[in-house]
Amino acid sequence: MEKYMICMDAGGDIDKNFLKDNSVCFVPMEYNVGDTLKLCSGIEPKSDMTSFYEAQKRGETTKTTQITPFAYENYFRGILKNGFSILYISLSSGLSNTFQSSLLASKELFEEDKEHRIVCIDSLGATGGIGALVHRAVRNLKKGYSLDRNAKDLDTVNKKMRHYFMVDDLMYLKRGGRISGASALIGQAFNIKPVLEIDREGKLVTLAKKHGDKVAMLDILKRFEDYYDDESEDVIYITHGNSQDKADFLKAKILEKHPKATIYTEMLCPVIGSHTGPGMVAVCFIGK
Repeated sequence: MEKYMICMDAGGDIDKNFLKDNSVCFVPMEYNVGDTLKLCSGIEPKSDMTSFYEAQKRGETTKTTQITPFAYENYFRGILKNGFSILYISLSSGLSNTFQSSLLASKELFEEDKEHRIVCIDSLGATGGIGALVHRAVRNLKKGYSLDRNAKDLDTVNKKMRHYFMVDDLMYLKRGGRISGASALIGQAFNIKPVLEIDREGKLVTLAKKHGDKVAMLDILKRFEDYYDDESEDVIYITHGNSQDKADFLKAKILEKHPKATIYTEMLCPVIGSHTGPGMVAVCFIGK
């Protein structure tokens, strides 16, 4: 059977031990904190992540740089030369051009090596949603799924992905062009916490505007209950912008009703955290 490796990018969040134990490849992404260029490699220590969010609170500007087709070529080429094809799970095409860049790179590399393939999957998601898809891809691989069968499965379940989250500081959404400056100022003044999702097209949409953190998190939990399948083998990811207390609250509430659920909590990667800011919390899962 065709040998293949599973790859993800820095738009996703995943348990670091799972990443290492299952030989999942991680395509790094660059980001800036002020004038300092950094690299998100997927295995940053917690101290680095905490420092990132503390810098945001101090008012330092954070921004990201997309992965270029050339960078993809360099990364993928090393895997192909080791005799593996690639199943790559990308950050949503509705949020970034990285998926398109990966397609361009795979087409170019096919001209060099027609023996091995690169199959790119648009996750239609981000952060822990990509993590949940990677867990499923690894499970499929261990069950003996071929590259094509695994890709087909992921390309079906990605449309069932649910990402519900709230942000603490509306100015980060304003900088990203998601809301107007006036809306951000009014929201800050009245302690409004928007509840958002990544929709079926992989784009960011606002679902509700709540007053205060707890009300917003209870709204997220209600939406979770509407779509969670208690018989699912898939994992749940709770990701946060250095807000462990919020993540713990959501996890405890979910486990009260679903004690058999497998839940991972991870600090949000800088690539997504640059656009959502400190205090953000998300629940990501493959729904009904």
